[in-house]
Amino acid sequence: MSKVIFSADRHHLTQTFIKQTLYPIQNQNYRPMKKIPILSIIIVFITSASFTLLQTKPWAVPDKAAKTVNAVKSDAASVAAGKILWGQHCASCHGKTGLGDGTKAAQLETTPPDFSKAVVQGQSDGALFFKTVEGRDDMPSFKKKIPDQEDIWNLVNYMRTLKK
Repeated sequence: MSKVIFSADRHHLTQTFIKQTLYPIQNQNYRPMKKIPILSIIIVFITSASFTLLQTKPWAVPDKAAKTVNAVKSDAASVAAGKILWGQHCASCHGKTGLGDGTKAAQLETTPPDFSKAVVQGQSDGALFFKTVEGRDDMPSFKKKIPDQEDIWNLVNYMRTLKK
């Protein structure tokens, strides 16, 4: 005699087969893992937000420093001297042409700025001088490395030539 399987029994057998074959670890207690995608989204958001905050941390320059007038006239000799200093002290991080793509840039926690952009070129000479002398985070202070203020001004004059 043949055994007749009713529709409800067939459905139960099919579901059991699927659960045991496709989901052997969870077996019959299979529940979709809904929390993993939500947790992944949260982690990606937090990581992105912290990266963005690190990159956009404003660099406050005291008003007196920002208003300081460049003491060296921007002429060919000054720019040439600044270019030499740039090659010696700045290019490894900021890149040969100031795009922030120097050989050491990838090793830094903060991305060096692109000196061709308005965000850098819009700063006063005094602000660029202050940031070069004082430094912060990955950007070292050049007080001792370039002690002559005239050399720093020459460097600022060279930075001005990097705009697009």
